[in-house]
Amino acid sequence: MVSVPMDTVTILRGADKLSLYQWNTKTAKHYFCSVCGIYTHHQRRARPDHYAVNVACFIDQSSIQDLSIGVLGGASNSLIDDDV
Repeated sequence: MVSVPMDTVTILRGADKLSLYQWNTKTAKHYFCSVCGIYTHHQRRARPDHYAVNVACFIDQSSIQDLSIGVLGGASNSLIDDDV
């Protein structure tokens, strides 16, 4: 997942195939593909002006191993280790 400001994201095609899932306070909005079920992105509860985007949906799968991955700490949502 990568966190990006909502105003920098544009869905070019397939928006009609997205399904929305919400619970509890309904602040966070989780989107899934209604055809294949993959989790694409969500509007974050902690930062509602950002989307967390599943980058695996948008890049070649062989490129994933080249990504730098950081680990966020649960409730604090702060970077713990960016060398995982």
